[in-house]
Amino acid sequence: MTREAILGGIRRGLRRGPLPEDQQAMLRGRLERHPRHLIPARSRLPHPQQVDLFVRNVEKEFGSVTRVADFAGVPEAIADYLAAHNLPSSLIVAPHPELQGIPWSVRPMLDIREGRAQASDMVSVQQGFAAIAETGTLMLPSAPERPTTLNLLADTAIVVLRASRLVGAYEEAWDLLRAEMGGMPRNVMLVTGPSRSADIEQTLELGAHGPRRLHVVLVGD
Repeated sequence: MTREAILGGIRRGLRRGPLPEDQQAMLRGRLERHPRHLIPARSRLPHPQQVDLFVRNVEKEFGSVTRVADFAGVPEAIADYLAAHNLPSSLIVAPHPELQGIPWSVRPMLDIREGRAQASDMVSVQQGFAAIAETGTLMLPSAPERPTTLNLLADTAIVVLRASRLVGAYEEAWDLLRAEMGGMPRNVMLVTGPSRSADIEQTLELGAHGPRRLHVVLVGD
């Protein structure tokens, strides 16, 4: 079914024809300007405080964060995290240039495979496009170098994020997406902590619909 057929069905249901030109122009202008709504005060902190707020919010939502000075520290941070949680050293890693430039060989026990995740993969490593301090949320748009399966299938999801990609409010993250991706990707995941549900008897269950663990390696710039 085409877009026009869907919209036509909605108009018929509302008993309304196409919008007049002046209303169409008003809507086009609103979509092009991306007006801001109410922005929480906690989103306007200086950047170092935004970083601290992000870390607190991730931990509040059952995730964890390790901060490293540069990308050279990523392999050690990941290896230490895996060892602390008794996790396998086999990683499925996004084929992103930023991750490809990491010196993985300094930790030769890490078994690195690039590509999409499979149901049998236990630990994935994804590149973080952006993060929002006000809620501790990661923005993970889909792209060939950022397979969405890495965000869903592995029991443990690790995201490598530059501190400079951390913004205060959601609106700023969407601005980055529009500016850098040239349009909306097929999928944008907003991830706040590991997957969880309390639908059954109000008992919190981690890993209900995705990763049981979420760990962020926050890289200084």
